[in-house]
Amino acid sequence: MLNIFTLANGRLFQEEIESLEELSQFHPIWVDLESPTVEEKRWVAQYFGLSIPEDAMDEDIEESARFYEEDNGDLHIRSDFLLTDNEASHTVRVAFILNQHNDQLKSKGVLFSIHEEDVPVFRLLRMRARRMPGLIEDAKDVLLKLFDADAEYSADTLEGIHDALEETSKQVLAGNVTDEIASVVLGNIARQEDMNGRIRRNVMDTRRAVSFMMRSKMLGTDQYEEARQILRDIDSLDSHTAFLFDKINFLMDATVGFININQNKIIKIFSVASVALLPPTLIASIYGMNFKYMPELESTWGYPAAIALMLASALVPMWYFRRRGWLK
Repeated sequence: MLNIFTLANGRLFQEEIESLEELSQFHPIWVDLESPTVEEKRWVAQYFGLSIPEDAMDEDIEESARFYEEDNGDLHIRSDFLLTDNEASHTVRVAFILNQHNDQLKSKGVLFSIHEEDVPVFRLLRMRARRMPGLIEDAKDVLLKLFDADAEYSADTLEGIHDALEETSKQVLAGNVTDEIASVVLGNIARQEDMNGRIRRNVMDTRRAVSFMMRSKMLGTDQYEEARQILRDIDSLDSHTAFLFDKINFLMDATVGFININQNKIIKIFSVASVALLPPTLIASIYGMNFKYMPELESTWGYPAAIALMLASALVPMWYFRRRGWLK
């Protein structure tokens, strides 16, 4: 899918392109390619004179090769954007190519973005740019606003994690955590921990991309200050992710502690039963020894007396354990 974005009266307008002739009618500042076909790449190459690298969206590219500037002044940035849903979360690799001076179109620059999936941050920026005139002035503003929206999206996701952990805390701290509840709680904690870790990696990647833009000296004074504000926002997110990691560890330890308590209760039952049944076993062992004269042959009370003695020897320890509170 090939989408282009043009500026008109300070607003960003989107057009979906289906042919090269249609593309030639516009002078965009942002060209977004979602799962581009070979034909769409050819249109971009013919109209903009830009050849998209074959490894643009490779996941195994070296970290040091994700940010670089070509001899013609084009900036290449490969950044990850977070996608979250109710079941799982993952990141999408987006390749940015910032053509700062397009002589063919006589424009100040065009931003190209290539990715395989729809990114929520892109939708958020498109919605804001349509509603807020003057938000974007050039291609560099588009790139900065995308990273700003990415930091805000991560912040919103962190709030969701915090709310989910609050619900889990109520379950854990209410006490009486059964094994069934503990299994559900551990599953929730694991999902939140995974999402929190992805957010931490995502904001680190955003920090590197914004720092690269600042080092490249491509930003104006206002844009440079905006980039610094994005970095400050990311720093605040780092501290919050660290807080959530501590909260997750606490809930994990508390839940495991309740599981151990439940297991100890089961072990205590077997321990009490073994101690209570030890005296009857001893009596039965003595009574079952080979006597010269069997007791039951000499007295009619042999068996009843042995059974009564065995019951008494079992009930006395149980009474003592109950009195000490060991059976609760």
